[in-house]
Amino acid sequence: MARSNDATLVLEAAATRLGSQDRPRATRLESRPFERWRYVPNGEPPRNFGAGTPVPFDRLFHGLIPPLRTSRQSVASLATLARRVRVAIVIEHFVARRGGAEASAVRVVEELQRRGVDVTVVCIQAEPPASPEIGIIRLRVPGFWQPLRVARFSREAGRATAHGFDIVHSFSRTRHQTVYRAGGGSHAAYIERVYRYPRLQRSLSPRHRAILRIEEAVLRDPTQLIQCVSQRVAAEIASRYQVSPERLVNLYNGVDTERFNPAQRDPRRAALRAELELEGPVALFVGSGFHRKGLDRALRGLAESGGSTCLLVSGRGDPRPYRQLAGELGVEGRVRFLGQRNDVEALHAAADLLVLPTRYDPFANAVLEGMASGLPVATTPVNGVAELIEHGKNGFVYEENFGPAFQLLQDRAGLAPVGAAARRTAERFTWSDHADQVLQLYSKLQR
Repeated sequence: MARSNDATLVLEAAATRLGSQDRPRATRLESRPFERWRYVPNGEPPRNFGAGTPVPFDRLFHGLIPPLRTSRQSVASLATLARRVRVAIVIEHFVARRGGAEASAVRVVEELQRRGVDVTVVCIQAEPPASPEIGIIRLRVPGFWQPLRVARFSREAGRATAHGFDIVHSFSRTRHQTVYRAGGGSHAAYIERVYRYPRLQRSLSPRHRAILRIEEAVLRDPTQLIQCVSQRVAAEIASRYQVSPERLVNLYNGVDTERFNPAQRDPRRAALRAELELEGPVALFVGSGFHRKGLDRALRGLAESGGSTCLLVSGRGDPRPYRQLAGELGVEGRVRFLGQRNDVEALHAAADLLVLPTRYDPFANAVLEGMASGLPVATTPVNGVAELIEHGKNGFVYEENFGPAFQLLQDRAGLAPVGAAARRTAERFTWSDHADQVLQLYSKLQR
C-alpha cells in the first residue's frame, strides 16, 4: 500500500481494496513508532452515530445528574465490555502538556487502554502514547486559519470514524460522534460572558461562527449523547438549545492524585521558595487566556488586600497589558510572570493559596489539581469546580471582588484545615474512577 499522510484517503482506499475478513488490525505507515494507523474489521456503522441508526431514548443513559457512579458489582460487567468495545477518541491535539481537554483525553485513553479497551485516537497532532496498543490516526488538516481548521477537522474526523467503531467519543468540536464531550461548555454562553460586545463577536468573527454552527448542529441532533463536565454546563445547554435531559450526562473531570499530592508538595516548599526568592504569603494563578481566567480581577484583588503577598502567574498569554495594570495598581513588584510551566505541582509547593477569578469555566482542572495538592483554592461561581466547593470548608467562592481572597493569607495557619479538606474532596475524583464511569456510559449505549 502506498504511503500517505492523508488519513481519510488511506482509510477509504483500505476499505475498498481489503476483503472484510482479511482486513489487518494495524498497519504501520510511518517510520516513527508511535504513529500507527489502525484498521478495524468490517461492521455496521456505530449506533447513534451521524447517519447511522439512532439509539432510542430508552436505551440512552438515564442517570444524568449527579455524576455517574460505579459499584463493585458493576466492575465485572465493565471488564467484559472493555474487552469487546471498539472506541474512537477524537481530539485535535493528543498532547497532555497543552492541559484542558487535551490532557483529559490523554488520561481517559490511557485508563481505557489499561482496561483492555480497543481504543484509537483520531487527531491532528499526537505525542507518543503510553502504550503501543493505542492506535493513532493523524489527520491532515490546514492549521493556518482556525475557522478552516475547525471545519476541516470536523469533516475529516467524521470520515475517519464513520465505520468500524462501536463508540465515537469526541473531545473536540466535531459534528458526528456517539458521545460529544462539552468540555468547553456552551460556546454561545462563553461569548456572552467573556466579550464586551457579544453580538458583534457572533456576527463578525469567522472563528465564532464556525464553532457555533457545529455546536448548534450537535446539540440539536437527538441521536448524540452530550457529556457535560459540570451541572452548570448541563443546565446551560438544556436551557439554550432545548436539549432533552435524557441526552445529558454529568461527569466531572478526574485528577492525578499521585502527581498532585501534599506528601510531595511539602518537601519541595522551602527549596522552591528559595529558588524564586519568595518571602511571606504567596498566591498562585494558573490559567491560559488571561482575560477569560480573570487575571485582571486577581491583580485588583491583590492591590485591594494590601500587605506583602506575592502573586505567581503561570500560563499562556500576553503578559504586557497585565504588567501595565499591575504598575497602575502599584503592585508590579509583587507579581511574577512565570510563563507556561509543566511543573505546576512544584508551584503548588511554593504557594499558600490558588486563585482563579474566571469569567467562564466549565470545569477548571487547575483548581481541582490545586485541591489535590492540599492547596486552599478560591474561584468564582461560574467555574464548574465550584460545585465541589463548600465556601469556607474546602475552598472559597467569590464573585468578581477577590480582595477578601487575598486577605485570607493574613492567617495562613488558619487555611491548613481548608487545604486538608480540599484534598479529601479531590480524592473522590481520580482518573481511574472517571474511566470506570466512562465505561459505564459506554455500556448503556451498547445495550
